[in-house]
Amino acid sequence: MSDRVTLIPVERIEQRIVRLRGHNIMLDSDLADLYGVPAKTLNQAVKRNIERFPEDFMFQLSPKELSNLRSQFVTSSSWGGRRYPPYAFTEQGVAMLSSVLRSARAVQVNIQIMRTFVNLRRMLSTNEELAQKLAALEKKYDAQFRAVFDAIRQLMDPPPLPKRRQIGFQRNEE
Repeated sequence: MSDRVTLIPVERIEQRIVRLRGHNIMLDSDLADLYGVPAKTLNQAVKRNIERFPEDFMFQLSPKELSNLRSQFVTSSSWGGRRYPPYAFTEQGVAMLSSVLRSARAVQVNIQIMRTFVNLRRMLSTNEELAQKLAALEKKYDAQFRAVFDAIRQLMDPPPLPKRRQIGFQRNEE
């Protein structure tokens, strides 16, 4: 039996999965960082095999989406100096990357990323099941339990992301 070595902590992968256009996605620069290759190299490999990446596997961010992501994460170090907006890869697109990037590291990192996507999907479905059961109970019982149901719903909602303090100088817009 072989020991499984974790190349990258799961938390590091989870932090790079973003919800966009109804999909959980990862940006090309984040994937390239995890795979240990330059983003340019990753994108060149994808372009050489573009027929493997239909729009539901990969798409390019619009300028507005890029701006929204930058404002969410405050920093743009991984996107700085680029001529074009980054590409976003859905779960299926990340899976397809393993056939394009053929290094041993890429295969191992890809396995970890796919496991993280599966865990994320499992957590979301569990939350949906709880919400459906709660709705059924709420219909079954009268208003006297409404406060209890409202409290449970608040506990089920994920906590809001903490506001990050901006770093650097801020211009006065007067």
